[in-house]
Amino acid sequence: MERYLLTVIPEFEPSDLERIQKAAEERGFTALFYNTPEEAAGMLPQAEIVFGYDGSLALEGGALKWLCTPFAGINQFVNKKVFLGGQAVLTNSSGAYGTAIAEHVIMVLLEILRREKEYEEIIAGRGWVRDLPIRSIRGSRITLMGTGDIGQETALRLKSFSPTSMIGMNRKGGNLGGLFDRIIGREELNDVLPGTDVLILSLPGTPDTKGILGKEEMALLPDGAVIINVGRGTSIDQSALEKELLSGRLYAGLDVFEKEPVPAESPLWTCRSLIITPHVAGNMMLPFTVDRIIQMFLEDLDRYCAGKRLLHLADVRAGY
Repeated sequence: MERYLLTVIPEFEPSDLERIQKAAEERGFTALFYNTPEEAAGMLPQAEIVFGYDGSLALEGGALKWLCTPFAGINQFVNKKVFLGGQAVLTNSSGAYGTAIAEHVIMVLLEILRREKEYEEIIAGRGWVRDLPIRSIRGSRITLMGTGDIGQETALRLKSFSPTSMIGMNRKGGNLGGLFDRIIGREELNDVLPGTDVLILSLPGTPDTKGILGKEEMALLPDGAVIINVGRGTSIDQSALEKELLSGRLYAGLDVFEKEPVPAESPLWTCRSLIITPHVAGNMMLPFTVDRIIQMFLEDLDRYCAGKRLLHLADVRAGY
């Protein structure tokens, strides 16, 4: 009986597909490649393994045993009976995006602290101003909400700038790599916010993280504090943040939002204390990221064929 492995990821280059095809054929699979779920629909019921990110690929009642998404987030799969019922397992690519997102955080933070947005406006008007006061990462008190791959890669880079402190917040209490001066739980967050100059969120989108940074929490931050969100837009009360930004009390760099794209009429577009990026901090435009995604998939393909537990299993009930 022929075994099928379907890849439905249009961002992959021909050389990427060749790697997958070679590995699949060596393990007795016929590899098929499509750009859209619609193109793959005819073969989807026969697919034992699917490598793709669209929720419609999690087909019930077919041959599916394992679906791997090239994304870190699994929101599009959490309610799928195919996983909840045990017909198939789900893996994600959490761990592939840390480098790209950490570099994005550093870029945005430096732009805010060094007032790059204002200097760009001055230069666009052919002005020549050289005396805008700036700030430094050095000496800053930094709190990272989320200490997984993204949080760790970000902390590793921030450490070289000599901040005064780096506090990490997570659910499990571990200080992987010893990168953080202190690890706290959510119940301690309000205690550290008044002493936080830079707050970085890299949290998954789950019921537990929804609105975790609300009006009350933001009010605890000192004047001039910087918020950077590269996790999920649902983690922040966006209307409360808008008020803080428009007042000029806080600064922010947002790559994710409650609603994407940001509506054209949103006041965020003209907010001088905000840098907007269109959810690009961790997409698949960096070759290193794509290479790592494929490498992780092939590692688990080896384990799948050997009957071993997969390394990158996602928890559909927890949402990440």
